[in-house]
Order: sequence, then C-alpha cells, then structure tokens
Amino acid sequence: MDQSMIATLLNDLCTLVRKPLPVRAEVRVWSMSGVERVTFSDGTTAVFKYAKEPFDREAQALRIAHQRGLPVPALHATAMRGAWLGMLMDDLGSPVREADDLDGVAAAVMLHAARPASGLPLLDGEGLATLPGRALDHLDRLRQADRWTTDCEDIHAALREISAAAEIRARGAALDPFGWVHSEFHPTSVHVGENGWHVLDFARAFTGPGLIDLASYHGTIGTPSPDRLRVFIEQYVAAGGHEDALAARGGMAAERWALGWHRVWAVEWFMEQAVRWINDPAQDPAYISVVRRHLSDAVRLLEV
Repeated sequence: MDQSMIATLLNDLCTLVRKPLPVRAEVRVWSMSGVERVTFSDGTTAVFKYAKEPFDREAQALRIAHQRGLPVPALHATAMRGAWLGMLMDDLGSPVREADDLDGVAAAVMLHAARPASGLPLLDGEGLATLPGRALDHLDRLRQADRWTTDCEDIHAALREISAAAEIRARGAALDPFGWVHSEFHPTSVHVGENGWHVLDFARAFTGPGLIDLASYHGTIGTPSPDRLRVFIEQYVAAGGHEDALAARGGMAAERWALGWHRVWAVEWFMEQAVRWINDPAQDPAYISVVRRHLSDAVRLLEV
C-alpha cells in the first residue's frame, strides 16, 4: 500500500471540500483498497475510501446509483492520482444491527428495479459463456510463469468441462431481473443504521443478471444450498422482485443456475487477481484452494 499516495489523495479531497486535514482512523484495509473514518477540527466526520484499479470505478457507480434514487452514501468529493481513486462520503455511523435476509431482499428489489446504467460493464449471456474460457487463459498465463503447474490438472479439466457446456447453460441470462448487479452483495454491503439502510461497496457493479446478487448474499464459505436460495428468491418475488426470477434458465432451476454461474464468475475473478492484480506467487496456494472449491461447486450445480 502506497501510504504517500493515500495521504496525497486525502489532501486533494480536503482541498476540494475546503477543510483542513482530519484525524484518521482505519476501519478496514485491504491490499488494494481501504476505508477510514476521518474527523475534522469542527467535529464533523466523513468516510475516506481509497482504491486502486480495478476498484477505481466506484465513484461513477455511486453517482449513477444516487441519480437513480438508490439509498447509497452521498459523495462529498472524489479525486484521482494515477491508478488510485479517493472518495469522501457520508459517515453513516456504526450499524445498529447486521442486515438479515429481509433487509437483503428489500435492497435487492430496489436495486434491480432501478433503471440500468449504460456506463457500467455488461455481463450478458454471451459474456457469461466466455467466463470459463477467460479463466483458462489466466491459467495458461500462470503456467507460462511456472506457476499453478503442480496438481492443478483438475482445475484445467473442470474449466474445460464448464466451457464445453457454457453456451447452453448461459441461456436465459437476459431474463428479468436484468440490470443493476451489485456483485459483492452480502449482509455487510447493506448498512442498517439509525436512519434506515443504505447499500455500500459498488466498486464492481455491472449490468447483468440480478440472480448473481441473490446467489452471492449468503456467501461462499460454506457449501452452496439451492434450497436456501430458492426460499430467498421466493421472498424476493413476494417483496416485489420480478416474478421471472423463479423461471428456469439454461435447462435448470433458477437457484442452481444462479449459484453455479456465481461460482464461475468468482473463479474467473480470483484467477485474474492471481495473474494480474495481485500477481504474488506466495499467495498461489490460497487462490488455488478457493478456485478448486468453487469449481467443484460449479460443476455440480451446472450439471456439466
């Protein structure tokens, strides 16, 4: 993490809002992004968020979401330095409780009902079908760098199996809900505060099948449960979500389709991180483990 760059970004933001440099307190920091609560000399607070490519499109997504009337934190100022984005936004305070399934349903219904944003990346059926091939390309580049060469034949085989069936299994991607996809939609992305709830973390938002959001809400640590997701989708439809969310697609039930493609989407993202954004051979064992687990789930769920 380039701390001098982060400090420069904060200085630029404070210049834009005409305030002196604040006191900083870390909330959460990752290798390519971070969140801090900052307190100014007049006692007011804000959230300072910084991120580098590929997480540097969040300001654009937040502005579009705000224009669509979605409950997102208001931006006070944004600044760019090289590949780094800095944002000052509303401090929503500490959550009063963790978001539950009904909060997630309400947030998803509102998000998916918003008019699609043309400025966001598009992932339609054709795009879904290319994901396993793109993951295979990442694997080739890793192997050319003498990485992922030991005991990874099962990963190669699973990607080839999914790729062979991808065109058929991706059918129905354009069924509603199709539009806004948060893509990192978890209970931690729904902030339940004293003044209601807001949706956070739009760094990887795109236009595509909204079922990807519903499939991601319960996380990826445990074994994916189609039955649990079916109940979640039914709650979503009952709360006003599009009834086609329950429709079969790709020759299978909506819940299996959503969970399977979400895992394929995650695999391609993890492999791109390994070869491009993180590019740290020391982290390969952890990435290989996650990719292998998600691929095993995807092969089973998509029935390839």
